Amino acid sequence: MFFYGLFMDRTLLASKGVIPPEPSFGIVRDWALRIGHRATLVPQQGSFVHGLVMSFPLPSLDQLYSEPSVAMYRPVAVLVELRDSTIIPALTYILPEAPAPHEANAEYAAKLRSLADRLGFPAEYVTSIA
Repeated sequence: MFFYGLFMDRTLLASKGVIPPEPSFGIVRDWALRIGHRATLVPQQGSFVHGLVMSFPLPSLDQLYSEPSVAMYRPVAVLVELRDSTIIPALTYILPEAPAPHEANAEYAAKLRSLADRLGFPAEYVTSIA
């Protein structure tokens, strides 16, 4: 599973009853992070998104994404480039419709910037989260 939003926070996952395994850092290319009322990925040639890869049994993912606040997300297959340049397939969850250009969520973006900084993502990526 490739996480790109606040579910990268292993403490948050544990609080939802999902025991997070040790993550691997990865990049998904040709997708961009878009934050409206919620965060999602949108296809965008030449862009990339930093995130964490974690292996979960499908029942754990079903449990996590059954909550009303994220139930509208749908799984898609992506290729993740790990730090050692290995490319692996993974699932990630995205919104079926991208946020409208005028949508924003400054509080979510600030929390995600803080988390991305704590995780050690590149500074230029952290500052690009808006």
